[in-house]
Amino acid sequence: MRKLDRASIDAPPCLARYQHGRDNWDDVKEDKQEIRTYLERLQSRSCAYCEGSLDELEQHIDHFRCKARFPKLTFDWSNLYWSCLHDDSCGWYKDNKSASYDPNVLIDPCQDDPDHYFRFYADGTIPIRGGLSMAEQQRAEETLRVFNLQNQRLNAMRQRAFETYQAIEPGILEALVEFEEYERQAFIEEEIARACTQPFSAVIRHSFEDLR
Repeated sequence: MRKLDRASIDAPPCLARYQHGRDNWDDVKEDKQEIRTYLERLQSRSCAYCEGSLDELEQHIDHFRCKARFPKLTFDWSNLYWSCLHDDSCGWYKDNKSASYDPNVLIDPCQDDPDHYFRFYADGTIPIRGGLSMAEQQRAEETLRVFNLQNQRLNAMRQRAFETYQAIEPGILEALVEFEEYERQAFIEEEIARACTQPFSAVIRHSFEDLR
């Protein structure tokens, strides 16, 4: 999960044609591709929650606040994300398997910065950061639970993503310690910018954290 800037992307024009109380989500069928195009500008082609590749995984348009509980937000641009469609994580899991939850507690990647709450490690795990307030700790725990982001499949995928990245330039993380500070910072910023459009970018981004 990474911070997304929805303010940088206008709402898809097609959404203005729909109205709560008159239309339902099934009516949007012919416009879903347009909505996905706008979500791609926001998220690249990665799931908003797990950051898995939407080219490799089944996917759907997810309502952060599910439309069954919050029907007035069915066509609200701020409530829409592109999510993978696995039954063990992310949007589908949130609304079908996670039991009761308060959406106001969940970390919203367009409203909150997930980096403040989580540290992504090379082995695929996502520990909650220390130093959080009790309320922030609860938000982090509930987000991991409701989206089931720490399941074995996702941990393995994040680990493989890191190993694939590391194999491109073996030993680069260790070598960076010997770089001059300005060279190290320039390299890190370039790599982070390059990784941000790739699946599981958080695990790559955070691998540089102790070197900045």
